[in-house]
Amino acid sequence: MDNMETSRRDFLKGTMWMGATAALAGCVSSAARICRPGAMTSFAVPPIKKVRVGVVGLGMRGPGAVHRLSSIPGVEVAALCDLYKTRVDRMQEVVKKNGGAPARSYFVYDGEKGTGADESKAWQAMCDSELDLVYIATPWKLHTPIALYAMEHGKHAAIEVPAAMTLEECWACVETSERTGRHCMQLENCCYGDVEMLTLNLVRHGKLGELVHGEGAYIHDLRELNYLDPAKGGYQGYWRLRWNNEHFGNPYPTHGLLPIMQAMDINRGDRFDYLTCVSSNQIGMDAYARVKFGEDSWEAKLHPRCGDMSTTLIRTVKGRTIMVQHDVTSARPYSRINLLSGTQGCLNDYPFRIALADKPGDGAHQWFDAAQTEKIYKEYRHPLWKVAGALAQKMGGHGGMDFLMDLRLCYCLQNGLPLDMDVYDLAASCSLCELSERSALNRGASQDVPDFTRGGWKTAKPLGIVTVDLEKLGIRDVTRDESQLNV
Repeated sequence: MDNMETSRRDFLKGTMWMGATAALAGCVSSAARICRPGAMTSFAVPPIKKVRVGVVGLGMRGPGAVHRLSSIPGVEVAALCDLYKTRVDRMQEVVKKNGGAPARSYFVYDGEKGTGADESKAWQAMCDSELDLVYIATPWKLHTPIALYAMEHGKHAAIEVPAAMTLEECWACVETSERTGRHCMQLENCCYGDVEMLTLNLVRHGKLGELVHGEGAYIHDLRELNYLDPAKGGYQGYWRLRWNNEHFGNPYPTHGLLPIMQAMDINRGDRFDYLTCVSSNQIGMDAYARVKFGEDSWEAKLHPRCGDMSTTLIRTVKGRTIMVQHDVTSARPYSRINLLSGTQGCLNDYPFRIALADKPGDGAHQWFDAAQTEKIYKEYRHPLWKVAGALAQKMGGHGGMDFLMDLRLCYCLQNGLPLDMDVYDLAASCSLCELSERSALNRGASQDVPDFTRGGWKTAKPLGIVTVDLEKLGIRDVTRDESQLNV
């Protein structure tokens, strides 16, 4: 009973770490909208020979980022920040093991007990220090506040998904990035998945014809993790369960959406026009809580708002359609769907399938057999995966796509290149968090999607077929032992 009551109090109380300085987003975005059409599209900064990175949030996603970043030549993990000193100390060992100098440590609690300290001071102090890039892997509500503070203090910001939860936060990221001349990139690792990049390459070679429709999703049963005690590895302060308890619609749209955006040239020749969203009842969370914790538990009495299945339909200015789904409470195998359909063919993941017409005007009535699919895969596998795929798989992170994301980000900064994803991609994809909720709460009413580029999409160039030069990075090989790079 005592443990149950303690968990209930922890959930209801939450943490200052989640909510601190949330007003930062509003104080920037309340200013008059500036008009610099597409100012950050194809934006690049002078080459940064050694990229000094500070990583904030070392609970779930942060440790993997520290390992990957500290393994990339020309990158220094110069600062580590978290609520707890124990987490920072663990990551110091990772940096040391990968051959790096000790990073500056920023933390709030020397132990596991909170004291009511001003938790924002730790990450603010880190952002005030000498860094080039702040890598943000905290709970959602802190993503935008930390990014804004980092950019205001001269640092580039790389933010875990979703980077912004409201339209005001989306606008704040856009305006601050434009005004400060600092990158603000969303860390959407799925854009670097093998199949997603294969799809983009097929599109760039015209193999799917003119694109008509796409489907993406995040379908992943997270019920156990949502209710898991934070002291035993669950979300800090139950932040994800808290969001599901307070919101509706699709709070996590980017994994399935951003790869489709790249293929369809959203913000680079087309843009979102409007969307509509409907959500099912919430059944899965309640059923899980009753069975796992009992009818009289606080978990069973919580009754989160967020429906089990949220389905959003988007129409672009050029008349394409995109379906985006979110379901983290049903007994379903993991899927991002990854479907892209055009006038000459279709690609679908989960399972991986391809169907292509022989020539324009022909049909594609059957999926290719295994031999045909393998032939297409080998011929059109994205150059980034051909060059660095084996390295990425050894370094790890969702099959290697996390490493390729970090590698490309650092490679672009080191060589003065535009980033693969800009702040407008961040804003357009994250706008679904609020717009889908508005629509779902109003019987699927249509919602206009803002043009965050203010017309810049009309002239912006599409993302090309990008890669890296491993020799330029000084990478000769990678060994299996602890996934260390040989340089």
